[in-house]
Amino acid sequence: MSLTALKVKTAPPGRHGDGRGLYLVVKDSGTRSWVLRIQHRGRRRDLGLGPFPDVSLAEARIGAMELRKQVRAGLDPVAERRRGNMVIPSFETAARACYDALKEGWKNRRHASWIASLENHVFPAIGTLPVDEVDSAVVRDVLEPIWLTIPDTARRILQRIGAVLDFAHIRGWLPNEVSLRSVRKGLPRQTATTNHLAAMHYNEVPAFMAKLTDLPPTVGRDALRLTILTAVRSNETRLATWPEFDLRKALWTIPGARMKMNEPHIVPLSRPAIVLLRRVKRERSGHGDLVFSVSSDKPISDMTMIKVLRDMDIEQVTVHGFRSSFTDWVAEETDTPKEVADKALAHKIPNRVEAAYRRTDFLAKRRKLMAAWAAYCGAAAKA
Repeated sequence: MSLTALKVKTAPPGRHGDGRGLYLVVKDSGTRSWVLRIQHRGRRRDLGLGPFPDVSLAEARIGAMELRKQVRAGLDPVAERRRGNMVIPSFETAARACYDALKEGWKNRRHASWIASLENHVFPAIGTLPVDEVDSAVVRDVLEPIWLTIPDTARRILQRIGAVLDFAHIRGWLPNEVSLRSVRKGLPRQTATTNHLAAMHYNEVPAFMAKLTDLPPTVGRDALRLTILTAVRSNETRLATWPEFDLRKALWTIPGARMKMNEPHIVPLSRPAIVLLRRVKRERSGHGDLVFSVSSDKPISDMTMIKVLRDMDIEQVTVHGFRSSFTDWVAEETDTPKEVADKALAHKIPNRVEAAYRRTDFLAKRRKLMAAWAAYCGAAAKA
């Protein structure tokens, strides 16, 4: 029989059923509390609903009814209760926790910079949003402004957001896994022409470098100048540290962990590059190991150098495209052997046998090549 208000007050020690798994438990001390016995996925559990008289008979019945609804809906009441007591972090907090948990396991350390893309394109839009409120529609809205303008970065960001949401689910911040498969269906198709990394024709580079050099010295301008003078990838410049440079020997040794091919790359530095670096080092003395940074421990973003180009009203050229400008100049204007040019660009030798036997890095020849490239660019020894 169901319990009554009077029986709840006067019941002796023991377990007294109200029906459908709801019990009043009376201890020898006289304390009374409510327990609901449920079965979830074949496992029996007793869930406390609170003590009497803090929780009345009517309130206990209502609480039991809500828990039964959760079970019928396929939810785990224990997990739901735990979740109700959990503080759900913001998307940015979850992303940084994910980054800290995963970065040590990355084989190629250059991927450790992936958080920068979220800082530039995601956190400003949804960084403060609770991570459990981030769904495919929210992600679509974040990616839409950059989906066609910087498609490669946009696709990487989509993958990284997915990794953050998977991490949040494992941590219990998300009750269910979030599928982002439908995000692409809400965005325009990225065509092959959209993905093309536009390059400036090499015969336009000297005039461009003259204008660039005349600009007031900023972190973005200096980083872009060094990138062009050395023909390296933008990430290699962004994450450069002072211990990598031997300015006396005019050499920049980039560790293999930061290179695309996982092999160290030695870059001979031209005189204009040396002058630029010495001036930057002098002005940023005491700012940490990073050569180009917005603070002592935070490298510049991918957009910092691109912004310099856009501020100069150069819309169709990418930073990476200057490597193509260099490649075309070498092929058209010099008699440099292809293997020397490939080594200057840190390209992988496709033939495995040739790669196994080639031990030279053509350093002397590349030193002359980079000096000639700097001279062609009209890059006088002006910082």
